[in-house]
Amino acid sequence: MAKTFSKLTRPNMRKLNAGESILEHGITFERKADGDGVFTVNVMVDGQRIHRVVGRESDGTTRTQAEDFIQKIRRDAKEDRLALPKGRKLALSFREAGDKYIRKLGEEGGKDLAAKRRRLKQHLVPFFGDTPLSKISTFDVERYKKFRSQAKAVPGGEKNRPKDEASLKLTSKGTINRELAVLSHLLNKAVEWGWIQARPAIIRRFPESQGRITYLTVDQVKDLIDCAKQDQNPQIYPFIVIGLETAMRKMEILCIQKEDVDLQRRMIFIPQAKAGSREQPITQHLAEFLESHMAMLPEGTPWLFPSIAAKDGHTTDVRKAFRRVVSAAGLNPDEVVRHTLRHTAITHLIQAGVDLPTVKRISGHKTLIMVERYAHQNGEHIQAAMDKLEGRLKINI
Repeated sequence: MAKTFSKLTRPNMRKLNAGESILEHGITFERKADGDGVFTVNVMVDGQRIHRVVGRESDGTTRTQAEDFIQKIRRDAKEDRLALPKGRKLALSFREAGDKYIRKLGEEGGKDLAAKRRRLKQHLVPFFGDTPLSKISTFDVERYKKFRSQAKAVPGGEKNRPKDEASLKLTSKGTINRELAVLSHLLNKAVEWGWIQARPAIIRRFPESQGRITYLTVDQVKDLIDCAKQDQNPQIYPFIVIGLETAMRKMEILCIQKEDVDLQRRMIFIPQAKAGSREQPITQHLAEFLESHMAMLPEGTPWLFPSIAAKDGHTTDVRKAFRRVVSAAGLNPDEVVRHTLRHTAITHLIQAGVDLPTVKRISGHKTLIMVERYAHQNGEHIQAAMDKLEGRLKINI
């Protein structure tokens, strides 16, 4: 017998203000700040909590479709139950798989765990919820891409969501691609670990334009350094200095241990770099700076950026302090981000005439193709090369 709705009716949904919602028979309709409405379902099926986003009102999603979705998952669960031999465990849900995935990656020494955990918790798990891992389809992935494309990005996470959402920008394709990369890696590891027999979905990422890489001029670098020295956070100055003089990535810098710094050889050992463990060359100035910096660290700490409050014992994020310093230097904190330090170091190496294989060795890139992107960021060094060619050939017109 079809359920009768007394609250979740079209007239009642039209009356909702932004932030208000109606829940009935496991279906929720919420009116968003942009005026659009979103249907979600939250029901128990075979002892599992199924919480899924069905779709947006602007896409033509209706209450009837939400009802059909609930009937479908109940029907599918019944068919699976009848086909399973007695005693077989319930299928692994995406929510459970996400927790196990992070835990096992940690045991294996996986990389970028903090970023993977954040993308799962904030976006992937809320969308896929208790869907069995083996039943995530290509269609589900495309729905996720569409849903995330219509969402607005909140810098620093949902806790920082402003009251005026009109100022926020839509989530970029690059951000969504990073989330899809986590989903893809989870499915690959699930097959490797024997959780599922095969990847259940094809994951197509958005094409990304190469764009122009933002980097700082020499004068801007000086202004940034001067402001970092005066900032209230004592760690932001050494963070920026190391970033500019090595091209190291954010977490590579924050994870440096004192025992990994070889001042005599002017090297920093990076055990878990993006392309595998490597040694990072450093300048003589940075070697002298690090010697002084390490001498002032609290006794007994193994980290260059210690943090008593952090779970791992070291600082994991300097975003707020970095934005503060960038603004103080008269730069746009939405354009000049922490990764800009890496772009700046690499770009200036190339503009100084350093050959690309050597730049690749310093930056830790996997391929020369990735380094070549930086070779076209400023025409001055290219024009200088053409001037050298002209001077050598001396062709008269």
